[in-house]
Amino acid sequence: MCLAVPALVTSIEGNEADVDMGGVKRRISIMLTPEVSVGDYVLLHTGYAINIIDQEEAQHTLELLQAMFEKSEQE
Repeated sequence: MCLAVPALVTSIEGNEADVDMGGVKRRISIMLTPEVSVGDYVLLHTGYAINIIDQEEAQHTLELLQAMFEKSEQE
């Protein structure tokens, strides 16, 4: 199973972008999504932005991931 997580693009430099995933910051490749802009949310998989998603979908997914994390912490 593969997992892609939403990440907010905060800056772009060439074929790379800086993203924020709930406070975790990473530099990623945007070679697969060259149309991405600062402020967009992307789906991040193994260091590559594989798709651009809308803010509502990104926020919903982040909330689900947070709920799963909190549930696992309780067990």
